[in-house]
Amino acid sequence: MVKIGAFDLDKRPAIVSVIDDDPAENAKAAKWLGADVLELRLDLINFPDLDEARKTIERIRVNTGLPCIATNRLQSDGGRWEGSEEDRIAVLIDILPFVEAIDIELSADASQRSKVIEAAKAAGATVIVSAHDFNATPSVEEMKRILSRAHEAGADIAKLAVMAKTKQDVLNVLQATADMEKPVCTIAMGEPGKHSRIVAPCYGSVLTYGAIAKAVAPGQIRIHELKAALEILF
Repeated sequence: MVKIGAFDLDKRPAIVSVIDDDPAENAKAAKWLGADVLELRLDLINFPDLDEARKTIERIRVNTGLPCIATNRLQSDGGRWEGSEEDRIAVLIDILPFVEAIDIELSADASQRSKVIEAAKAAGATVIVSAHDFNATPSVEEMKRILSRAHEAGADIAKLAVMAKTKQDVLNVLQATADMEKPVCTIAMGEPGKHSRIVAPCYGSVLTYGAIAKAVAPGQIRIHELKAALEILF
């Protein structure tokens, strides 16, 4: 059984909305559109201090009741964090008491990554270990190896987003997803993979990411459209 807060991912996949600016207002919009979980992109929100972050997350809880994932994304994985790695990790650990899940990159320094995972498990937070390839789609076997490495690192959910350039790339992502026995989130980015955000959950992806208005990743679908499609399938 895997959950994010009270949301049971064994029952159906969750629609996640990325919150990257004006967090309190965008969280309300995401809730209204049909999001199940919010991802707070700390590298994009730039809270002035921990107290302000806490107050904002409390407002989000009151306004939406939705569980939150905290992410402080590395630049190499598509993020905009500009400080030191030690500070990036410290921010993630400091925010743990206020969120239900944490997302840390597989590519992060192993000792720093372990520090976050250990702190998250101690806090009772769900751990997502993520990997990104913005250039291509690896082979099915390589994608399975990446997902397995994320689980071995301590992930409750192993997340992999790759760039799909052909229909075969998308089929390979779906095959890798179906072959995994532990919880995963898989995404085929790019226009050829746009429909993967709807169909990957049918093959075992427990999370899918939707946009409030403007897509924040290649091929992302708006939340209300994603919700309508998934209601047909689940």
